[in-house]
Amino acid sequence: MQGRPQSTLARLLALQDIDAALLRLEHKRATLEERRELAEAQQALARLRASIDEATRRRQTLAEHQAELERQVTTLTARRQTLEDRLYGARGMPGRDLQAIEGEVAQLGRKKDELEDQQLALLEEQEPLEEHIASEESRAVALETRIASLQEAVVAAEQEIDAEAATLRTARAPAAEGLPSELLARYDRLRAQLGGIGVARLVGRRCDGCHLELPAVELDRIAHLPADALVFCEHCGRILVRDRLETAQ
Repeated sequence: MQGRPQSTLARLLALQDIDAALLRLEHKRATLEERRELAEAQQALARLRASIDEATRRRQTLAEHQAELERQVTTLTARRQTLEDRLYGARGMPGRDLQAIEGEVAQLGRKKDELEDQQLALLEEQEPLEEHIASEESRAVALETRIASLQEAVVAAEQEIDAEAATLRTARAPAAEGLPSELLARYDRLRAQLGGIGVARLVGRRCDGCHLELPAVELDRIAHLPADALVFCEHCGRILVRDRLETAQ
């Protein structure tokens, strides 16, 4: 017949079950699939925004170059018009001066053609850039929508987990109440050292904490110990809780 000490160990095991459940919830909260997807989406959006910013800076550089070319074309056009007006109104001007003006007019025309060719090349470079920016902006909007949805999903999942954890914490207090303080202290130390599991069932020959089998000699020794004796797994050091069927083997 099970005595009070064995009942105490059974209660300690029940406490461990609660703590293990809390540990699983903590792990579940930290590794939510929605949280992983959210992080990936946020990283993708950051990369997308960096690409858009780079393309926008390139577009701005092209626009500034285009504006400078336009300014030069306007200046050349005005200068050429002035010279042509002088040619049309020239009377009695020496032929050498007329030739000089005509030469400058021709040179300005060639320069204007070069500048306009550069403007056309800039426009051809700007068109695919504009399309790229528009496409990336559309992708960014879609990602932002997905991120907002994932953020809501993470909050909802966290709230569900937190509610379950709160219920377990409420149940933990009465489960721990009345257990010997020295036993609780040892249990807490083992939990801290062994990944949150300080006490485990002895299932047949196997420790349910480390899943290793105990030697036959050790099992025989345990079988002859009083029910109130603390038993530890010789592999992992956890407190072992024996069952009547297991100690009889």
